[in-house]
Amino acid sequence: MYKKSPSKILVSSILVAFSLGGCSMLSDMTKTQQDTAKGAGIGAAGGAVVGAVAGGTKGAVIGAAVGGVAGGVVGNVWSKRMQAQKKQMEEATAGTGVAVTQTPDNRLKLDIPSDISFDVGRANIKPNFRAVLDTFAKGLVDNPTSTVTIIGHTDSSGSDAVNNPLSFNRAVAARDYLATRGVALTRFAIDGRGSREPIAANDTAANKAKNRRVEIFVAEPAPAKAAQPAT
Repeated sequence: MYKKSPSKILVSSILVAFSLGGCSMLSDMTKTQQDTAKGAGIGAAGGAVVGAVAGGTKGAVIGAAVGGVAGGVVGNVWSKRMQAQKKQMEEATAGTGVAVTQTPDNRLKLDIPSDISFDVGRANIKPNFRAVLDTFAKGLVDNPTSTVTIIGHTDSSGSDAVNNPLSFNRAVAARDYLATRGVALTRFAIDGRGSREPIAANDTAANKAKNRRVEIFVAEPAPAKAAQPAT
């Protein structure tokens, strides 16, 4: 019968421990603490695997320790950068009706309501939206590694033949305006979803206004893998 070596058993135990332990503890942590813990877990698991290959059981223990520390540091720095950018975005949009949230996949999301972004049936940026984008662009220039995804939406009025290009053109208008403020075009991805992703029923004028919106997502590159111990 095949038997696992002690080092392989240890590596498996480490992976399971971080998986189960992390789930139970992360809910009680702040966002920065969560990202630090995730980085430490990934680093420790990776370090354990490399260490086991290089030095058996002892190597796995050393690799887990070194990888955990390095991964935790990387995760902490990355999270603090994201939180700083979130705060900057919240300050930039304070009082405008723009909502700034953090998505489960660690992107920052701006929900731009129609009353400050675009008039009905138009893709021209309104003056109030320009002020938001001006400040937002400064934050993007200060964080040159982040990438931006802009998605336009419409309500259900009109046909797809009208709504689909209209939603796309709204995303294009927001991108092009940010580009004039010094944000490189290569950092953007844009899309138009037409009326396919409503956030409210299209049954009243107020609800239709909610669906006429632009969503802007900002992502930071994922933390680099922690350096592994030399073999």
